Formats: sequence, C-alpha cells, structure tokens
Amino acid sequence: MPPKASKKDGEPAERPILGRFSSHLKIGIVGLPNVGKSTFFNIVTKLSIPAENFPFCTIEPNEARVHVPDERFDYLCQLFKPKSEVAAYLEINDIAGLVRGASAGEGLGNAFLSHIRAVDGIFHVLRAFEDTEITHIDDTVDPVRDLETITQELRLKDIEFVQAKIDDLEKAMKRSNDKQLKIDHELCQRIMTHLQDGKDLRLGEWKAAEIEILNTFQLLTAKPVVYLVIFTYLDWKNGLI
Repeated sequence: MPPKASKKDGEPAERPILGRFSSHLKIGIVGLPNVGKSTFFNIVTKLSIPAENFPFCTIEPNEARVHVPDERFDYLCQLFKPKSEVAAYLEINDIAGLVRGASAGEGLGNAFLSHIRAVDGIFHVLRAFEDTEITHIDDTVDPVRDLETITQELRLKDIEFVQAKIDDLEKAMKRSNDKQLKIDHELCQRIMTHLQDGKDLRLGEWKAAEIEILNTFQLLTAKPVVYLVIFTYLDWKNGLI
C-alpha cells in the first residue's frame, strides 16, 4: 500500500460538510408566494404545473426528476461499457409558499415546513421584478426583506425543534448516566445559542463528530442553499430570466 500523502504546510484543513452525499439528491424550491417558484419548476423540469397569480396555488409539493448531465460519466460508460448505467439526478420539489408566521402555523406553515425538512437542499427563489399584474403578499417587492422573512421562519422552527430535543435529553439524563446523552445535550445547547443569535446552522463552525449528530436532526437552517433571484418575469409559457 503506498504511503499516504502528507498535507503541505499552510494548506487549510478540509472543512466538514453538513448534509448527505448521493447521486440522487432531493431539492426543495422555497420562497414566499408569487415569487416564481412554480414557474422555475416548470422550466427546469419541462412540465406544466399550474403557476397562477394568487397565493398558495401550490398546496401539495409537485415532484419531478431532472437528469444531471456529466461528461465524465459519459466518458466512463464509453470506456468500461457497464451492463447498466445509472446517471445522477435531482429530485426537485416545488413547495408551497411560506409566509410570515409559518413557524407558528400561519398559511399552513407547519405542513409546508415539514416538506422542507424532507429535502437535502434548498433552491431559495427571491423576486426582484416589478409587475402590477402579479401580486406580492407584502404589496411591495423587496427581495432582502423576503429573504429575511423566510430565513427567520426556518430559524424559529429549528429553535422549536431543538428546544424539544433539549427537554427530552434532560429527562433522559435524569434516568441514565449515558455519556452520549451529555454530548448531545451540550451540542444542542450550542445549536440553540447559534440560532438565537440569528445565525443559520450551515454557517457555523462544527467538528466532524458534531456534524454526524447534526445530520440526524435534519434541521432546516443546516441545509445547503442556492439563491435564485428573478429579475424579469415573462409569460410562464415562455419562461423567465
């Protein structure tokens, strides 16, 4: 066995990553109502689900698989000619719009937040276009405000979950001397402090052992996020840019 290559001096240590690795990840499209989530879903998936000018046009998540093209995969298949070829794909979920107070159940928020908990990552759609014919739930277009609204609701839901976890751990610690309970409790306390300081968990500094525990919680603010800012709206049949 060849010797392991040593790290060069000054080379930054590899940072542990939250979440799971897979060739078929589930991504949720998240945002306020009427920001273009279903329109984006239609363009990416080449489907034609309803995308109407009123809040909560989508109730149950729409799902579709999208092939992920990869020249490296094609090359390896041509080189080794395997009996079967299983390419990577994204499962994209169009999740109903969240509103302020979703963490307390507003706008069926508890149901919608549970849909976000089930995905591996988030496409966060933000509306930056003005259009008098397309209503905005807050009457004015402000993507920064919308971003803060959604992230605050996700953070509040995580705080609710972690507080329940802390309560359960404290009850268990009274009945058992299991060292793992203490480790989990200390981590939950750190998580709670991080959230109450207004910070998302994916932006925190976590050790590899802590990430293993964090990944079992499926916390909303720990999920990786891609921000999609929509600057111009066209008729949804033609798409948006």
